[in-house]
Amino acid sequence: MAEVEVKKEKKQMRAPIETGAPDGFQYMHPTMRKNFGQWKWHDHPRPGVLRHAAKSGDEIWTVRAGTQRILDVFTLRTLCDIGDKFADGFVRFTIRSNIEYMLKDASRVEPLIEALEKEGFVVGGTKNSVAMISHTQGWLHCDIPGTDASGVVKAMMDELIDEFKNNDMPNRVHMTTSCCQINCGGQGDIAINIQHTKPPKINHDLVSNVCERPSVVARCPVAAIRPAMVNGKASLEVDEKKCICCGACFPPCPPMQINDPEHSKLAIWVGGNHSNARSKPTFQKLVAAGIPNNPPRWPEATAIVKRILSKYKEDAKDWERINDWIERIGWPRFFELTELPFTKYHIDNWRGGRKTLNSSTYIRF
Repeated sequence: MAEVEVKKEKKQMRAPIETGAPDGFQYMHPTMRKNFGQWKWHDHPRPGVLRHAAKSGDEIWTVRAGTQRILDVFTLRTLCDIGDKFADGFVRFTIRSNIEYMLKDASRVEPLIEALEKEGFVVGGTKNSVAMISHTQGWLHCDIPGTDASGVVKAMMDELIDEFKNNDMPNRVHMTTSCCQINCGGQGDIAINIQHTKPPKINHDLVSNVCERPSVVARCPVAAIRPAMVNGKASLEVDEKKCICCGACFPPCPPMQINDPEHSKLAIWVGGNHSNARSKPTFQKLVAAGIPNNPPRWPEATAIVKRILSKYKEDAKDWERINDWIERIGWPRFFELTELPFTKYHIDNWRGGRKTLNSSTYIRF
């Protein structure tokens, strides 16, 4: 009888869609498929654990643990073995590199948590906590990195792990790191990005042999690069008055080296928010620049992030995100509380934007 029900359930599953986003319905826990769209309530029994109750009376428990984004096969096997033992093999990864286990049996929740912690994984990251920091690929895969994004995450989460395990923040805190100024890490309540402060240094002897010059010229977002002849060789030159030091020219032309141990710095931005649940979405804004890119622990950047979080935790009202908190107290008060210097580079002034954008290779008014 049980086999007949399983076969019947398989026949009712939707066929995979070949276009658009992958169909995740087929990978859901059977209880989630059965009660899809029919959930009655949910609660938060403890940090890292969620419980959802359906109108049918069924319950599903979710246990979340933090992992590193770049996982080796042995760690993956360990995580999957735990899932097979306690969660019937139903797991998923979140966009912030957490792993979530779905269980129907409440008696398995505590043994699952004990197994994860025994293997060194930290359970948490739910409700009003500091979520796991999302980051770009860094030196391992990216062709344009200015720093090791995953290394920054490791160093900072070592310091902030108690805020991940507990629910002591006024609201959720989403943090991101990006290994270049293109900011693939996206917006966050706090974002840590690389900041190049000098134009690229060009090795003219290699440009003609290595670089496809038209592609490099087209890659520059502000049209600061143009072809040139140097010492009788085809090369490139940079208009340093236009150059915004973004590093976009380096991937198609490695001889245009922009990474520098002295002049490549870190910058911290705050207040980015995609959600419109309680207020309008907001762009993140620069609050600290010129921070030493100092591996392997990045102590200067970590200290600033901890200071911002400490003041936010002390001063914000319940359920205020960082952008809501700053909007209420004002930017001058934010800089006073965090003891960060305010300079002319923090002023948001776009009066020259039309002229600047008109010089781009892509934008015309």
